[in-house]
Amino acid sequence: MTIPDSPPTQPVILGFDPGRDKCGLAVMGIDRQLYYHEVVPSDGAIAAILSLRQKYPISLLVMGDQTTAKLWKQQLERELTDSLNVILIDERYTTLEARDRYWQMYPPKGLTKFLPQGMRQPPRPIDDIVAILLIERYLNRLTNDE
Repeated sequence: MTIPDSPPTQPVILGFDPGRDKCGLAVMGIDRQLYYHEVVPSDGAIAAILSLRQKYPISLLVMGDQTTAKLWKQQLERELTDSLNVILIDERYTTLEARDRYWQMYPPKGLTKFLPQGMRQPPRPIDDIVAILLIERYLNRLTNDE
């Protein structure tokens, strides 16, 4: 999954996996082209979202619906000057899926590749990959309903 150098011309979706300590962010087009993904500290998430909105034509924010979702949704509505549509997505099992996706995006090297995939731990937080999966779940829901 390579990230293109040029900014998107079509509106894109911001995926947001909120957490108490860290948050995952991802920007993806409706064509499933990934433009950006990163894990940021929770106290810097709003600033990161504002920065991404200046860089990308974000039309929608999809966010996980579990633990801290309601608080984050209120905070986003309070702090984002121009409103952004926020859609909550079922995030059950996304952490397990994200671990598998991590190894697809970054194949293991060295001795790690000999470990069964279920025993491998990604060497970094994977909240950004959860954010990617949330966007994909939203897009899947759109295409399955038509």
